[in-house]
Amino acid sequence: MAEGQALPLGAFPPRPKPEIPPHAPVGLVFSPHPDDECVVGALPLRLLRQNSMRLVNIAVTLGSRPERRAPRHEELKNACHYIGFELELLAPDGLEKIHPAARTDDPAHWNRCVQIIAGLLARRRPRLIFFPHQADWHPTHIGTHFLVMDALKAQPAEFETLLIETEFWRPMAAPNLMVELSLDDAADLLAALSFHVGEVRRNPYHLRLPAWWLDNVRRGAELVGGPGAVAPDFLFATLYRARRWRNKQVQECFTGGQSIGASDSPAAAFGWSAD
Repeated sequence: MAEGQALPLGAFPPRPKPEIPPHAPVGLVFSPHPDDECVVGALPLRLLRQNSMRLVNIAVTLGSRPERRAPRHEELKNACHYIGFELELLAPDGLEKIHPAARTDDPAHWNRCVQIIAGLLARRRPRLIFFPHQADWHPTHIGTHFLVMDALKAQPAEFETLLIETEFWRPMAAPNLMVELSLDDAADLLAALSFHVGEVRRNPYHLRLPAWWLDNVRRGAELVGGPGAVAPDFLFATLYRARRWRNKQVQECFTGGQSIGASDSPAAAFGWSAD
């Protein structure tokens, strides 16, 4: 920790990015706050690097402190540029009041926000989307979950996509996907997270993230693999819940759980061709 805190923050040249074909499939990462794109970024990064998918970080909010929004936007742009994600803001200062109380108490505001997400989904036609699970503790994380789900319900019946729920503040009860992080990918995600300078100076959580990745292997061995399963030979991993949105409803896409090792193609795990 002491050595890590002495390292520079955000002082790294951009990482090489694969050439993305013009009509590459799109993955959207709905980030409640700037930095969530790095925290949950194991699978998005691997889809970008191994399968040349176009990964777009959707900045739902820029945080709750108005005076920090402009700096956080700059930090976010720098982090995405480093790691190779595209970036799209939903509003110049991010959306406001994205939490469960607003969904109940201010339906007019909530519906306006839902329509913004619904329009984005219709325009981008993503092959998969990442967003927090519905019990991820932080009100904005929970709000982002319901915002995306409400926007999905506004899509026509033929709209289909893969839903990848993420966790950070509170573990999911039933993840079904464990994704290994190579040492190189782990180092790059930590470096990208360090571009969020104001946040990690306040709390150096980037230095604690590897401990979380380690513990995810312990949890995922049996939560994903099943009780009594042999743990995969992973050092670092991130856990997700993968399901499908089809016929205007959520459907299961796996029988049991799946683990994606560092040498596996993420696209192949979902039955997609590598391109």
